[in-house]
Amino acid sequence: MEFLTPFKIAFSLLLAADPELMGIIRLSMLISLSAVACSLAIGLPVGALLASMKFPGRQAIIILSNTLLSMPPVVVGLIIYILVSQSGPLGWTNILYTPYAMALAQTVLVLPISIALSRQVFETLNSEYDRLFISLGISRWQRIKTLVFDARIALVTIALACFGRAISEVGAVIIVGGNIRHVSRVMTTTIALETSKGELGIAMALGIVLLSIALLVNVASQFISAHFKKAGLDV
Repeated sequence: MEFLTPFKIAFSLLLAADPELMGIIRLSMLISLSAVACSLAIGLPVGALLASMKFPGRQAIIILSNTLLSMPPVVVGLIIYILVSQSGPLGWTNILYTPYAMALAQTVLVLPISIALSRQVFETLNSEYDRLFISLGISRWQRIKTLVFDARIALVTIALACFGRAISEVGAVIIVGGNIRHVSRVMTTTIALETSKGELGIAMALGIVLLSIALLVNVASQFISAHFKKAGLDV
């Protein structure tokens, strides 16, 4: 096979909007966006709580979330597999080898990112607002809501970082998803499979899509950071 042949096949598949290819891309986006939404819904309040309050176990949560940042994805996949398998405590859900299990694995992977990055943002804001909060005598929940609201644009960068991590994941999702055609096959697992089969055109087409997504995420992050630096704020 000539060097340029996979690229030609890739662009022809993308330009023709190959139905199977589009289905894989849609499923990948749906799973990753769902995982990011869940991780932000949990991680942002936790990050705000860790940044604004002192309570027993706070340091342990921080250490745990920081440790999970470097946790190998295959280990996460293994743990989720054990939990949702028929003999596991969540076996009754019957989500093994489905997109739900894949979304759960991605959520666990990006949740520490959501917590760690949001805590840094909220700690900066909390140090600025602390005296005001005390003078107003607002409740813990009101303090958290205020921090989340005021950091809402900065949190977009965190969401983009989480999405970039989720969409590029392969180790965990292939374990819990099984890479089943038309059911749980996403871009990263398809690239691994098609490359092993020698079908480099399909693999390259999906690789181009992934690289394009990574480029868009980085451009969006840089744009947001530049916008806030102009406004005299730090993201």
